[in-house]
Amino acid sequence: MHRTEPPLAAAAICLAALAGFVDALAFTSLGGFFASFMSGNSTRLGVGLASGNWGNALVAGALVLSFVSGVILSSVIVRAQPARDKPMVMAAVTALLVLAALVAMFAPGPLVLLLLAAAMGTENGVFTRDGEVTIGLTYLTGSLVKLGQKLAGALMGDADRWAWAPYLMLWLGFVMGVVLGAGANAAWGWTALWFAAGASAALTGLMARIGRAGAVATS
Repeated sequence: MHRTEPPLAAAAICLAALAGFVDALAFTSLGGFFASFMSGNSTRLGVGLASGNWGNALVAGALVLSFVSGVILSSVIVRAQPARDKPMVMAAVTALLVLAALVAMFAPGPLVLLLLAAAMGTENGVFTRDGEVTIGLTYLTGSLVKLGQKLAGALMGDADRWAWAPYLMLWLGFVMGVVLGAGANAAWGWTALWFAAGASAALTGLMARIGRAGAVATS
């Protein structure tokens, strides 16, 4: 993250905020399940299995599978469109969010949550290199570990004393998105999903613009 070019780093923070927004909508609307936090859903799956709450276990397991399906989708897009991978992945995220918002208008419920989980899994494919995710946008535990490591390095005299700052900004972006998502859900309910879809569309355009600028700079 700290070696990422400034425009892409800013975009990553915005994408983390989008993930937080969507996760808050899912969590507050459908009984404490998550659209992007698969560790939480995996815990709910295990607890459901242990307690015999098969309904919760089924929902949690389906969300994990939907998230993984989104990751697979983004990986296919990255391989098929390596020159335009970022905007193409974001276009898929936007399409899934629009579909979720449409479904929520007529049949709010678990299907919406599955579409949101697929969208969040897909979003994690925006920043990849050699098939590996370089910036995790929807799970912040790794960013907090990096934050702690870079802070330790700064305290021990590493040359780059501010290498921790981008990871802090990524985490803050996610938290701010959660705050906005929870507020939007309280005010507008599932209609707030259209804000997420609109933000995703804007970020798709931003990624395309950054990609074109980079191509011009290297030509």
